[in-house]
Amino acid sequence: MASRKPQRTPEEIEDLILRKIFLVTLTPNPENSTSSDPRVVYLEMTAAEILSEGKSLLLSRDLMERVLIDRLSGEFPNSESPFSYLIGCYKRAHEEIKKISSMKDKTLRSEMESAAKQAKKLAVSYVRIHLGNPELFSNGNSRDSNPNSSSSLSSNSPLLPFVFAEVSSGIMLDGFTGNELGSGVDCPPGFLEEFFKDSDFDTLDPILKGLYEDLRGSVLKVSALGNFQQPLRALLYLVKFPVGAKSLVNHPWWIPKGVYLNGRVIEMTSILGPFFHVSALPDHTIFKSQPDVGQQCFSDASTRRAADLLSSFTTIKAVMNNLYDGLAEVLLCLLKNAETRESVLEYLAEVINKNASRAHIQVDPISCASSGMFVNVSAVMLRLSEPFLDANLTKRDKIDPNYVFNSNRLDLRGLTALYATSEEVAEWIKKNNPMETDGSRPPGDVENRVLQSQAASSSGSTLNVKPPTTCGEKAKYPFICECFFMTARVLNLGLLKAFSDFKHLVQDISRCEDTLATLKAMQGQTPSPQLELEISRLEKEIELYSQEKLCYEAQILRDGVFIQNALSFYRLMVVWLVGLVGGFKMPLPSTCPMEFASMPEHFVEDAMELLIFASQIPKALDGVLLDDFMNFIIMFMASPQFIKNPYLRAKMVEVLNCWMPRRSGSSATSALFEGHQLSVEYLVRNLLKLYVDIEFTGSHTQFYDKFNIRHNIAELLEYLWQVPSHRNAWKQIAKEEEKGVYLNFLNFLTNDSIYLLDESLNKILELKELEAEMSNTAEWERRPAQERQERTRLFHSQENIIRIDMKLANEDVSMLAFTSEQIVAPFLLPEMVERVASMLNYFLLQLVGPQRKSLALKDPEKYEFRPKELLKQIVHIYVHLARGDANNIFPAAISSDGRSYNEQLFSAAADVLRRIGEDGRIIQDFIELGAKAKAAASEAMDAEAALGDIPDEFLDPIQVCLFTS
Repeated sequence: MASRKPQRTPEEIEDLILRKIFLVTLTPNPENSTSSDPRVVYLEMTAAEILSEGKSLLLSRDLMERVLIDRLSGEFPNSESPFSYLIGCYKRAHEEIKKISSMKDKTLRSEMESAAKQAKKLAVSYVRIHLGNPELFSNGNSRDSNPNSSSSLSSNSPLLPFVFAEVSSGIMLDGFTGNELGSGVDCPPGFLEEFFKDSDFDTLDPILKGLYEDLRGSVLKVSALGNFQQPLRALLYLVKFPVGAKSLVNHPWWIPKGVYLNGRVIEMTSILGPFFHVSALPDHTIFKSQPDVGQQCFSDASTRRAADLLSSFTTIKAVMNNLYDGLAEVLLCLLKNAETRESVLEYLAEVINKNASRAHIQVDPISCASSGMFVNVSAVMLRLSEPFLDANLTKRDKIDPNYVFNSNRLDLRGLTALYATSEEVAEWIKKNNPMETDGSRPPGDVENRVLQSQAASSSGSTLNVKPPTTCGEKAKYPFICECFFMTARVLNLGLLKAFSDFKHLVQDISRCEDTLATLKAMQGQTPSPQLELEISRLEKEIELYSQEKLCYEAQILRDGVFIQNALSFYRLMVVWLVGLVGGFKMPLPSTCPMEFASMPEHFVEDAMELLIFASQIPKALDGVLLDDFMNFIIMFMASPQFIKNPYLRAKMVEVLNCWMPRRSGSSATSALFEGHQLSVEYLVRNLLKLYVDIEFTGSHTQFYDKFNIRHNIAELLEYLWQVPSHRNAWKQIAKEEEKGVYLNFLNFLTNDSIYLLDESLNKILELKELEAEMSNTAEWERRPAQERQERTRLFHSQENIIRIDMKLANEDVSMLAFTSEQIVAPFLLPEMVERVASMLNYFLLQLVGPQRKSLALKDPEKYEFRPKELLKQIVHIYVHLARGDANNIFPAAISSDGRSYNEQLFSAAADVLRRIGEDGRIIQDFIELGAKAKAAASEAMDAEAALGDIPDEFLDPIQVCLFTS
């Protein structure tokens, strides 16, 4: 019968537990079962030393560290690397603690738990020591290998796969291609938290710096379809530890330094730069990320199923929002930490300042960060701005306009201002800041308080603006103020620049497609190998452009939340700017406050560009509060003393054009025009004023620019004429400003009508000559190929010019027609009546005179040339003015036109009108007007005969006509 096994003492139990944890033994033939584990190491020298000291060969807490050091320092066959061994110790200690918890003896359980926890803590401590000093425990393994040997990170910190494993547990990583980082690695529960929490900064800093460098490397040149999500989660995990946050902002690569530092260098070499570079947007070939989003998702898009494209759009939108959320959370962690807050603002300022040239039309991709990075930074900054973008904008009083003058972080004074020149700003600062004689900025450090965004109080409709800070004071701005101006700059260089790039890309595609169509037509007529090569090259170029276009669409246009967040920000912008001039009320102050005048022009321009772009995206404006934008536009569109740039004010009209109900397709926008107080009172007035002001823009292209701008104004005015409240306001303005702005408006409208119609009709004659050349096939084929190509291009160019000019001319004549029906008096003023009559006579001559057949085109509708409709409108203007001519001065003005008047034109026009079905009353009134004009002509001839030769002193020296009083 077997004897009963003696019960172990607490010392023996502790020895057994610690031997299991550390896989060591102090005796050559231990009695326990761990001897079967080949990893157990016999520490012979250590045992001898312990015996010489008169101690028993039982492992205890007192011997624990000594044994661990000897195990790590010794060279043993087939032993694990120090890192793997220590991680194993931690795991085994964790398992032993679980076993110990089932012991019945409370005292023994407590003692053993204490020993195992101490062993676990010791393992963590020595992992830190080993990673900070890898050469300390070389034991034949001078370098730890990555536990996941198949990973591409095998040369990185052995800790990295454990971080990846920790942040990826239980999370599905969708949307990327490639292997999951840290797969196959089992991170011991609680190890990382214990590793990063209970230690001093100096010990952990070098380890963390290495981890940050590894994380940066793991996302370098990774696209939206690559695995950036695990590195991003790992980064967020690390910065949540105070020591991790401090180490990151103290890293030499947090903000790289150097003589050749530029925007692209920051993007590629800073720790956060490669994370911000992750994108679906195209980049320069040198910096192209993989997998190629355009190639993988949008190649041969025209032949793909709509469902496949939609799936790609959805995936890209989802993964990019994961990136935005993750990066925003990283920055927020750092901003909430008082030790790291300033460093974040410095980093953002450096990114902005070093990429200021992204605002240029042509951007150097080698020296500037990518569009992808700046769109990402835009999305992240909008997330940081959310606390002060509430519906009532209650925290806007935290935004100090003096930041523009005093900020030592962003260079805002160098930007083009809304009205003031740089000299005027400098003089104003000097006047309000006598101590600052050289115009330099106050030095001052800036204190930023991110948590103030949660505690700001509400403000009224205007802002209390203090003079710029004096030299003796330090400029202090709350985080809301810093974040507001940084977000405005980032959106200008990022999201708004991306809109511009997208627009140019669409134009490039259109140009290429037009050229391709022309080349294919030429190839059909006269085939050649050179043309075939050029066609093939263009097709490849269009394919590449189309992929890039869809990438922009996927990341930006399809992300409605992104667009709406930007709109919320710019709503704050316009409300805040209006606060600088006293709030939403008209009329504006007599002089423009310098705080408003000196604000960067792009603040307003970006708001307008965003509204135009968003208005073209279905449902992008749904739920957006547009009233404040509407008020802003009405207040400033015709105020050159507040916003100097006429093209910026013209852009406001583009916004309103997009909002016209027939164009927007939204009933919400009709309320902006029809039930809006400022709109009803000032919109027509200011549109008419802008129509006049735009005659002189100061640009060398002002003559041509004005037609496009007036086209937008005319479309809007035509819509407003249909709205009774606006039509009444229009009639009132015509009455009040009969010899002021309204007379100028009519004058320029008449000038434009004459020029555009005359230009169009002359171009039609030129086009018909070209058509005749090309239709003579035999003669055409004998001409050299290059000449045929040039003449073909000229033909298409003339077609475009006619189409545009005719459209604008039709618009102007239409406006003259509908306004003259109810507003006649200004047309009959002495300053206008003869010019209007001459214009109408000239158009009548062209449309029904002897030359009319020369204007016949094969497809007039293609060129917006509708002679029947045009004749009707011209006749309507004649009739409207005749009906309102109480003093019978219009017939005389018609007949006095020696250039185009011919009494026969009236009867010829009446015949045409009958054939095309015009109203009989209009025709009758028109015939009667012709008869009156004929009578007036006869009277004038009789008067001239009666007067005889008029003495020179009574003649106008220029027009050689009789002076009138």
